[in-house]
Amino acid sequence: MNKTLIAAAVTLAATTLSTQAMARDTINIVGSSTVFPFSTAVAETFGRTTSFNTPKVESTGTGGGMKLFCGGVGVDHPDITNASRAMKTSEFEACQEAGVKEITEVKIGYDGIAIANSKTSGAWDLSLKDVYLALAKDVPDGKGGFMANPYKTWKDVNADLPEVKIEVLGPPPTSGTRDAFVELAMEGGCDSIPEIKELKKTDKDKHKAVCHGIREDGAYIEAGENDNLIVQKLVANPSALGIFGYSFLDQNADKVQGAKIDGVDPTYDSISDGSYPVSRSIYFYVKKAHVGTIPGIEEFVKEFTSDKAWGPEGYLADKGLIALPDDERAAVAEAAQSLKPMDKPAK
Repeated sequence: MNKTLIAAAVTLAATTLSTQAMARDTINIVGSSTVFPFSTAVAETFGRTTSFNTPKVESTGTGGGMKLFCGGVGVDHPDITNASRAMKTSEFEACQEAGVKEITEVKIGYDGIAIANSKTSGAWDLSLKDVYLALAKDVPDGKGGFMANPYKTWKDVNADLPEVKIEVLGPPPTSGTRDAFVELAMEGGCDSIPEIKELKKTDKDKHKAVCHGIREDGAYIEAGENDNLIVQKLVANPSALGIFGYSFLDQNADKVQGAKIDGVDPTYDSISDGSYPVSRSIYFYVKKAHVGTIPGIEEFVKEFTSDKAWGPEGYLADKGLIALPDDERAAVAEAAQSLKPMDKPAK
């Protein structure tokens, strides 16, 4: 009898511990360092103004966030991931294979990628071609082929630029900012060179390797997922340049300044109207399977997609978010709040 009672008690204790381990009453959010300040502001407002816990927000980078998000369904996996680029086909397929079947994509606004330096130094005026030639792993050799990047100073790249050592602090490969920078700035500069643009028609793989490869000889320094750290390093090293989202430029305007790219300053208006060449959309993704199990997900999405948050005059504008046009914002809000599942991405 005693053995039976002891066994029952052990079973009950194990069940209780298991239930406690499985329980989670706080939304877990991972992903982009660019979206992090926006998501954090919404989480803090949500926790302060509702009966739900303040969501936990981690900056893991877009790629790292996608990997965690698509790892599976259950309390050990995040509910939402932030992204400074759209979800890739390969990531969507990884989600599907792991049982993450229904995903809601929420485009939250626009952001520009700034190339900035300390305000104690002069302002820069760069072309996309300058950026490509300064940071590419391989560059044209002038004989129809390519060579390892030999340029040491910005003056080597363009005689009109200062004779300053090329030293650029930027995000790692797991970052959506890095992905967008490569596609918009590096490839944009690459295609400004006619012979490379022609290569796209004849050898797409070679074109991608040449345009997307970033040098690894110390001129480009991977500074991690913490954009605030890049700002600090620029202040400490006035000759260096750094790459990060416009929101960090806006929030640190007393310390750093954005370079003109192809003659256009990174501003709210130039990013909103698309005239700034290095602009992109930013997102978050919701795991529908967790809705109803983890409390507050639907309500959090409604808070994020309310005009008081993401509208042109909302509290996220103070953080540097560039709002979607009114009609698009209304359509995205409707789809987000109904948790409409996304289609498989085209690429």
